[in-house]
Amino acid sequence: MRELNLHYPSCPIRNVLSRFSDKWSLLILLKLRSKEKMRYKELLNAIPDISQKMLSTTLKHLENDHLITREAYAEIPPRVEYSLTETGKELMPVLQMMIEWAQVNFEVVTK
Repeated sequence: MRELNLHYPSCPIRNVLSRFSDKWSLLILLKLRSKEKMRYKELLNAIPDISQKMLSTTLKHLENDHLITREAYAEIPPRVEYSLTETGKELMPVLQMMIEWAQVNFEVVTK
């Protein structure tokens, strides 16, 4: 494996990490991991300190990055469900490792 040039704008790790490394994206991905599908209101209730605008914006970004899918049903009232894509599911073991690392190292890192 060749060494990455982290300073180059097309560096894969820089570009991929920037897609989901903000706090809202991570929380949404982790919530969707716990259930097969979630509705907008369920996600809003599951993350009490996120605003509706931030949830909507973050969901759109995650969908554009192919980490989640949005399925809209032609019903009254309208129903929209979100779920992880296969790519999003493949990311979950990596996030789990990061969670475990954070739990072990929290006090050292936050001193």
